[in-house]
Amino acid sequence: MKQLEGKIAPFTGASRGVGKGIALGLGEAGATVYLTGRTTEEGCRPDGLPGSIHPTAAQVAALGGRGIALRLAEAGRYW
Repeated sequence: MKQLEGKIAPFTGASRGVGKGIALGLGEAGATVYLTGRTTEEGCRPDGLPGSIHPTAAQVAALGGRGIALRLAEAGRYW
């Protein structure tokens, strides 16, 4: 049994950087990770930053956890 199997981890900022790394670590430990963010598709941000919650959710699942992507939007911004 993995250390976090059966545990739920809500997580923000999982599209890129340190947040993504932490989300992947939680998945590798077996957690169900609810990934929240504004970016749902790679390459669609107006500022050109990489990353998206859906690929991160798939990576969490590939590592043995369960990744659930939930889109949150800032008022007036939809990517």
